[in-house]
Amino acid sequence: MSRAKRFLHNNSLTLAFGTAFLLTLVGQAASGIAEANNQLVAADLQPVGVADYLTGADFAVDVTENWQSEYLQFFLYIFGTVWLLQRGSPESKPLDRVGTESDRQQKVGEHADADSPASARASGLRRTLYSRSLGSVMALFFLGSWFAQSVAGVASFNAGRLRDLQAPFTWWDYVLSADFWNRTLQNWQSELLAVASMAILSVYLRQRGSPESKPVGAAHTSTGVEG
Repeated sequence: MSRAKRFLHNNSLTLAFGTAFLLTLVGQAASGIAEANNQLVAADLQPVGVADYLTGADFAVDVTENWQSEYLQFFLYIFGTVWLLQRGSPESKPLDRVGTESDRQQKVGEHADADSPASARASGLRRTLYSRSLGSVMALFFLGSWFAQSVAGVASFNAGRLRDLQAPFTWWDYVLSADFWNRTLQNWQSELLAVASMAILSVYLRQRGSPESKPVGAAHTSTGVEG
């Protein structure tokens, strides 16, 4: 196998979803500018160009409000599954391994393998930070995209208010407004529903060959077992 083919094979999951993300982002931009210009023309206003739309508040708020809900899902799921269990689900740890587990189970410090990351073999703050780095980074991505959504959201919201000759909102006023929380909570509830559905449906349903499913013949009560 050539180096290029090996790279594609070893990274196909990330590459496939990364490519799909870019394609859907392009599709969202194309449909978004068409819809925006339809509304502007209907209101006897000048249509916007591609560059203006892509750098404008409307596109930014639509993108970031989806990003923050996705990162919230992963942040909560990563930290929640440390302590929360679901009997029979491959999305849960085994029922006897609740919590952060022992150093031996986590292969840190003196229990690290020869090929373990250097931070796993380290001690003190370095190991503590690395031990929680995945959830922490997801939390930072969530907070960053949430803040970006609020900034873009208030700009988009105020543009509409100015067209209606109404006074603009401050950032703080907008964060406390019904418009902001309506946008935010409708995304959060859908992500939380998806996680809860996956946790319980994977107890009884199977997808052959997927690590998100138990083996087809595994008992419904088998917990923390991947196919």
